[in-house]
Amino acid sequence: MSDETPSLLIEGLAFAYPDGHQALFGVNLKVSQGECVAILGPNGAGKTTLVLHLNGIHPTSVGKVWIAGTLVDAKDKASLSKIRAKVGIVFQDPDDQLFMPTVGEDVAFGPYNMGLRGAELEGIVDTALQQVGMLEFKDRAPHHLSFGQRRRVAVATVLAMKPEILVLDEPSSNLDPASRRELADILRDLKITTLMVTHDIPYAYELCERSIILSGGVVVADGDTKTILGDSKLLSENRLELPVGFSL
Repeated sequence: MSDETPSLLIEGLAFAYPDGHQALFGVNLKVSQGECVAILGPNGAGKTTLVLHLNGIHPTSVGKVWIAGTLVDAKDKASLSKIRAKVGIVFQDPDDQLFMPTVGEDVAFGPYNMGLRGAELEGIVDTALQQVGMLEFKDRAPHHLSFGQRRRVAVATVLAMKPEILVLDEPSSNLDPASRRELADILRDLKITTLMVTHDIPYAYELCERSIILSGGVVVADGDTKTILGDSKLLSENRLELPVGFSL
């Protein structure tokens, strides 16, 4: 991949559910390598629908999506398998991703199924756990960990796949203040393209230089996070509010 090829390119993406509900209306978005972009918007704005197009869970019917220059095509099974290795989604509930007897086995699951074995696999697992500060818990059962620790392990399961894009769905939700800060420190140090779907405006401000607002299935704002969050009229029109006492 050349430096000029964006990690993500979306052109004219539209999507309607089988019941006729139109969730996206011609979304255009370009995200360069290494960018951290917050995806903000009210409930029902189309944020999750958008994210699920990145790895082909929702097939692209209108418009096009490219990941690192590769077209996402649900009909091309071989290509789709590679795309899904490039787009790592960390869901809101870490228990949706942790199902093996130990932390190490959870992190190894993806690379193992991609054919890695032995010392190479162990090295990838250890590196991913080290990135999230959880290496010492490698042999622990996930359900014995705190919620914040489980979320960090969920991030490690994705990092072990060495994705092009890390997608985080409400990464700060249900975290106590210490866990919230620890996760922020980890995410800040990752040198990877990141999309953060969140209602946590302070978290977006802290971690993402760029933000987009998705509302009614359309990108209504795209720019510097501080500028967007400083536009009270824009936030109000899109049912977004700064927390009481929070200042930019």
